[in-house]
Amino acid sequence: MAAPTPNPAEFAANEAFAALLKCIDSATSFRLEAGAGAGKTHSLVEALRYLIKTRGKELLRNHQRIACITYTNVATEEIASRVDRHPAILASTIHAFLWSVIRDFQPFLREEIAKLESWKERLEEAGGVGKRSILYTLGHTKVEDDTIFIHHNDVLIFAASLLDRPKFRRLLTARFPIILIDEYQDTDKNVATAITTHLLGSAEAPLIGFFGDHWQKIYGTGCGLIEHPLVTPIGKRANFRSAPVIVSCLNRMRPELTQEVKDPESIGSVEVFHTNSFTGKRQTGGHWGDDLPSTNAHDALAAALTRLARSGWDTSPAQTKILMLTHNVLAKEQGYAELAAIFPYNDSFLKLEDPYVAFFHNVLEPVCEAYQAKQYGKMFESLGRGTPTIQLHAEKGEWAHDLDALLRLRERGTIGEVLAYLQTTKRPRLPTEVQKIETQLASMGPNIDGEQYPAAERASKLHFVPYQQAIALVSFVRENTPFSTQHGVKGAEFENVLVVLGRGWNQYNFNQLLEWVGQVPADKNESYERNRNLFYVACSRPKRRLALLFTQKLSAPAISTLEKWFGKTALHDILAAT
Repeated sequence: MAAPTPNPAEFAANEAFAALLKCIDSATSFRLEAGAGAGKTHSLVEALRYLIKTRGKELLRNHQRIACITYTNVATEEIASRVDRHPAILASTIHAFLWSVIRDFQPFLREEIAKLESWKERLEEAGGVGKRSILYTLGHTKVEDDTIFIHHNDVLIFAASLLDRPKFRRLLTARFPIILIDEYQDTDKNVATAITTHLLGSAEAPLIGFFGDHWQKIYGTGCGLIEHPLVTPIGKRANFRSAPVIVSCLNRMRPELTQEVKDPESIGSVEVFHTNSFTGKRQTGGHWGDDLPSTNAHDALAAALTRLARSGWDTSPAQTKILMLTHNVLAKEQGYAELAAIFPYNDSFLKLEDPYVAFFHNVLEPVCEAYQAKQYGKMFESLGRGTPTIQLHAEKGEWAHDLDALLRLRERGTIGEVLAYLQTTKRPRLPTEVQKIETQLASMGPNIDGEQYPAAERASKLHFVPYQQAIALVSFVRENTPFSTQHGVKGAEFENVLVVLGRGWNQYNFNQLLEWVGQVPADKNESYERNRNLFYVACSRPKRRLALLFTQKLSAPAISTLEKWFGKTALHDILAAT
């Protein structure tokens, strides 16, 4: 029986994979550029399986392995399981892998850490580096009598510096003659520069395969597109995810990497809603300019959902993901509007840059949730290194008493009341930075100079917010709701997607993005790419139906770009339509 004819997406994928194998066989470094829905991870796993089949035994005989570097523990586990945990493959996160290859260079690490400004004060207080061992774990950074515990950013800095040394490169290649990097565009800029400068083309270089998509780089520290004369670019022009009507829009958005669809007959839809007919007063100033007031934005969202439901959408959370790229709607819908209003920039809490929010997200909520679930090992893991485990029966009772009271306060108290209670029980302890601000705040009294002490002023306002809003924010950041930002869904896919785009994000302005298409100002390329990539990631998530809702006012050039990408008939003024 003859094999079935490949569909268009399969044909394009097979073509790209053949080019990839040609690079592997000729020991040529390569970059597989795989757009949204192309099946990048599938190509990576198939490349690993090919290498296991053709070189696995040889590598093991030589005590060598193929390094497959990823950016999350989830991705690491997925890849390891899909190659049956073959001993010739080391699947590892970037930080764990880099630490494994630099940790034995202790004299170098001691020398380098002394140069870092971020360690200057602590090392001076400790009397210098001395002969302490440098150690990297997932706990907090600190200096002990015999050991210095470093931060994950320090690992990146040290690894980038070591790549400048031929001896280190020889040792690295001797252990890992092949290195495959998943989501290459998110590689730390300094590490990526060190790789392209010192590894590619050198006599001590391994074969390097970059897998990713620079249009899906949405983290500020990532390197983005990697181009090098010794790296062969391979475009994987396939889309196994989305209906043809969506892929056509993506292709018009990105003509240099057009994609073929899996099923040319698949039915889907694209709708674009704007609010230009709004006659009331829009928001002004800074990063809120020209957006709808929050109440009107909420009404526009409700109107869009109603219209989509009438056209056949199943708008339930099981079938429709709402991706928010506006914050006046988001905070109101999610139940943390008072908390959000305290911060001048949303990134302060959504990216966990604020120490209070980071503490709630990384420690306090995980501890409370693990305790409620009676997962005590997980609870102490969340508490971090340095927290003594329970040794005596009396201690168990004390912990239970304190945590039970914390759970009750967490439900009905304010953030200030929760923090005050934790300062008494120290279960869990407040982070050093939070404690420092709390101590400063306590010494100031009611009159706080916000200009001189902005962190203390924000903390004083946080004290009066119900802690339930902190729980709501943590839940949102973890993607435990039907709403999410695009940062949390890169790589994910959904049946239907509604993207809400507006202001309230200091680094994003989507009207400006649409105006700049084809004519980016010379000094605005970084801003343009940041906005473009997030927009592309959002639009490429759905399988069948895509809808966009713009709550900010759109200019005529912006509307023109939308018409070019999505078609004139797809655009509607949601306020005029209702």
